[in-house]
Amino acid sequence: MNPHWLLRASRWARNPPPLKRVLVVLAIVAGCLLLAGAEWVFDWDIGSQPQRNRIVTTP
Repeated sequence: MNPHWLLRASRWARNPPPLKRVLVVLAIVAGCLLLAGAEWVFDWDIGSQPQRNRIVTTP
């Protein structure tokens, strides 16, 4: 582990962030996990499917 991260962790242990910031970070992480779980359960891999963009021309 990088010593910089150990110093940051010790600083957070001495002066923890406010409760609101912790809740915001936890909400973001929970949202990401929820989205990843929904993609895994419902097999939504929209990014890997080819797009069918047709060019329609009229004569």
